[in-house]
Amino acid sequence: MTEERFVVGVDVGTGSARAGVFSVVDGARKGMATHPIKLWRPQPEFVEQSSGDIWSAVGIAVRGALAQAKVAPESVVGIGFDATCSLVVLGEGDVPLTVSPSGSAEQNIIVWMDHRAIVETDAINAGSHEVLKYVGGAISPEMEPPKLQWLKKNLPETWAAATKFLDLADFLTYKASGQDVRSLCTNVCKWTYLGHEGRWDTGFLATLGLDDPRITQNPIRPIGERIGPLTPEAATHFGLTTSCFVAVGIIDAHAGGLGLLGAADLESSIALIGGTSNCHMAASKDPIFVPGVWGPYFGAMVPGYWLTEGGQSAAGALIDYTIEDSSAFRNLAAQAESEDTTVYALLNQEALKLAASEGLADVAYLTRHLHVLDFHLGNRSPFADPHARGVVEGLSLDKSLAQDTRLYVATVQALAYGTRAIIEAANVQGFTISQIVATGGGTKNSLWLQQHADACGMSITLGKEPESVLLGSAILAAHASGDYASVTDAMTAMGRAGETIMPNPATRAYHDAKYNIWRELYEAQKRHRGMMAALLP
Repeated sequence: MTEERFVVGVDVGTGSARAGVFSVVDGARKGMATHPIKLWRPQPEFVEQSSGDIWSAVGIAVRGALAQAKVAPESVVGIGFDATCSLVVLGEGDVPLTVSPSGSAEQNIIVWMDHRAIVETDAINAGSHEVLKYVGGAISPEMEPPKLQWLKKNLPETWAAATKFLDLADFLTYKASGQDVRSLCTNVCKWTYLGHEGRWDTGFLATLGLDDPRITQNPIRPIGERIGPLTPEAATHFGLTTSCFVAVGIIDAHAGGLGLLGAADLESSIALIGGTSNCHMAASKDPIFVPGVWGPYFGAMVPGYWLTEGGQSAAGALIDYTIEDSSAFRNLAAQAESEDTTVYALLNQEALKLAASEGLADVAYLTRHLHVLDFHLGNRSPFADPHARGVVEGLSLDKSLAQDTRLYVATVQALAYGTRAIIEAANVQGFTISQIVATGGGTKNSLWLQQHADACGMSITLGKEPESVLLGSAILAAHASGDYASVTDAMTAMGRAGETIMPNPATRAYHDAKYNIWRELYEAQKRHRGMMAALLP
């Protein structure tokens, strides 16, 4: 009898490192563990992490997942990594170099959501750069070129001493394998590498002062390709063996797309990966340009396909902010702890009771006089406006739990309207998206799921494996191990569809009206910003 073979998927998000052990045969998860990671906010718009802390957390998570899975280390034949698109800076001997105004060397990562480089972003977007058409027409402060420019200008000692600038996923594969191989996914999506042509736009980089061998001279390889085995040090760190092969890595949201789309029709589906931010991933055989939406990126998610990537910079983070800022939060948190539930579940129950008490047929109608624009951290897609900010229309002096519940529901709806706007923008340009496949934190919330289905007028199908991001990294590992000839073969074998949530047609007209108000709030805000800008010296 052939010994069963397993792979490990590692996901490094904004708040934690997670690891899962999966069967290479059918993608069944055998064990999972999570460990928190540190986050620093030294001043507004600055968000930093530590590569040493993350590597330690990854080791703890992998060892924990293996212990839960109860599999022999030698039966684990591959490991794949995904991570946020954060910038890691290392010096000679791979020591961490500070990216922080605090000067702490431990703080050597500029996190994806860090918006310190707004000035640099605006300057880049003011130029006529051909390469920007592959990022939706405008670069984002969440991408690496503006972060690198900021670093060069504001921390010249770090810039001069740096030997490596890496996306976080590439740092993890480097630490695991000892080989500095960069991912096609990370470099196409966040560094402006032209994957379909296999080259950098050196003229663009030179204009930015970034035509630097530390950026342009690293080997770039397709996702899932075998880099090599774990180093002895990494094998010990993970509790694995040097017979475990490391796969070229991927960005976290893109791993979620891999884990979801194996059980869906690629070109009629959009993968919604929910978390601190939301990402919306659509694949096409030919490049489709959607203004304000990132991409198209060749080979960044599914080999041989172009990826178009929408997103919302504050999603789960906005829901949490709204709840934690409410007058009811302290009591809700205490109640959730005593009842072993979540504040989201309690608010969902309260919404149902409130709707019933008012004779409403659906909780959606609770927000008929309350409207939210969800741009508290700017708009990533489809307006590509990092200067946009959140709006709440319809506030009163009411401090009741009922009012807090209405604001919570309205915030979830605002995020759903943002998803609808991204899908509509994509379909106008030639996509034929008719269904959503989803994973992530939001999908564990029944109200979030139904409001998104209703607002978009589309069914939402969940992956049978709820941890689709981890599964995506495991799929890469299963290709690197040699168990599957291609990433797409591994996707098909290891991905499975789960529950489907259907839209409620009775609420369609209501959501259409709310969606139009959502768009009007943004247009009004743009006018108001223009009016005030005209008054500034």
